[in-house]
Amino acid sequence: LYEKREKIYTRRIEGFFQRVRLFTGWPLFLGYLCLPWFEWQGRQAILFDLPARKFHILGLTFWPQDLSLLGLILIIAAFSLFLVTALLGRVWCGYTCPQTVWTAIFMWCEQKAEGTRNQRIKLDKAPWSLNKVFRKLVKYSMWGVVAFATGFIFVGYFTPVRELGVDLLTGQAPLMAVAWVVFFTLATYINAGFMREQVCTYMCPYARFQSAMFDSDTLIVSYDSKRGETRGSRKRGETSESAGLGDCVDCQLCVQVCPVGIDIRDGLQYQCIACAMCVDACDSIMDKMAYSRGLIRYTTENSLKGIPTHLFRPRTIGYGAVVILMVSFFVWRLLSIEPIEIGVLHDREHMSQTTSTGQVENRYILKIANKTADSQQYTIAVKPEGFQVVGQTMPYVLSGEVASIRLRILKTAQGEAAQKSAGAGSKINDIEFIITDEKGRQFSHANRFIELKQ
Repeated sequence: LYEKREKIYTRRIEGFFQRVRLFTGWPLFLGYLCLPWFEWQGRQAILFDLPARKFHILGLTFWPQDLSLLGLILIIAAFSLFLVTALLGRVWCGYTCPQTVWTAIFMWCEQKAEGTRNQRIKLDKAPWSLNKVFRKLVKYSMWGVVAFATGFIFVGYFTPVRELGVDLLTGQAPLMAVAWVVFFTLATYINAGFMREQVCTYMCPYARFQSAMFDSDTLIVSYDSKRGETRGSRKRGETSESAGLGDCVDCQLCVQVCPVGIDIRDGLQYQCIACAMCVDACDSIMDKMAYSRGLIRYTTENSLKGIPTHLFRPRTIGYGAVVILMVSFFVWRLLSIEPIEIGVLHDREHMSQTTSTGQVENRYILKIANKTADSQQYTIAVKPEGFQVVGQTMPYVLSGEVASIRLRILKTAQGEAAQKSAGAGSKINDIEFIITDEKGRQFSHANRFIELKQ
């Protein structure tokens, strides 16, 4: 806010690292757009159903009780990012960060609508005309299509995307859904269309605290000043020695292609997102001048000083150990998730009573949450012998639903339950509810059967 932003006109460049970015950015973008449209066993493959408090990911259904898994995922993601940053610098920012990917797509739209870097500069400086209005409208329309698709699909992860599309077309979509689509459309339009490098420079905290994970062995994009200085122009084919200069011809191409508008020759800067556009640009000039590549390259500070680079060091070993430990724990937790959730509440209004036949009766409310992708019919029994279940003993529970069943448990004999004194002649029996699904899998829940002195 304290100074006017200078618009950055990036120059299109081709090269090895830009081809790599095609295989990291476009799959991410297309995967984001396509995933909600796939179905899995008759249901949207990925759906975070907040009103129902169910989160469907392929064949798995997660409940609020599984929220600890989300915490583990966040811990794994954080330490994985720390490890990658300590080893490879900001490769996440340069190749897979959504802000970088969407900005690149918006820049591609801009180049298609308004032309090359020089053409865009001339167009912005030119007075308004039909040609300028037309090109601007084409650019903003292309941005709008991408931004709307982004906002619409994002909401489609939280509400059935097919129904959302039909409701929007017919004007029957809920106001909240429309509001979120508009919000994320505008957010994408502004962030990727106008703010761009400002998001990375001022808004993203990663750019600020990355230095805490960097050391002299971290891979960075760097300019080899020993080889490049002194800078200066020369004729094509003229050697640096004959010109009395370094290999840098001061063409400014590395600055023109930089999406954040920095000069990499000034040294490592926190704005740099390690996209390697300057590397490809410089290599293209080195090829034309018949010089060896690598004046600007991925390297480390130690390597520039002639010191060997160490891959294994305390911070990378520590980050790696935490990632391995957390991933192992996450897999164990994921595999240990049971397909049903059982809860038993003792009916306190009828804690214990004696029937007309002289049997002791307790009443319970049994809740069964079916966390599988299929509807199930369960069989309810109770252990040990000497106790009988009375009520709905074979409930049918739909997928993702919670059934609440009222049961009566009768003590038909002395039984084999462990008994404890509850005072004044009353007794407490340890019992166990056994729930069996259609596949024969059994799940248990321990509770108590109380005999009160009448």
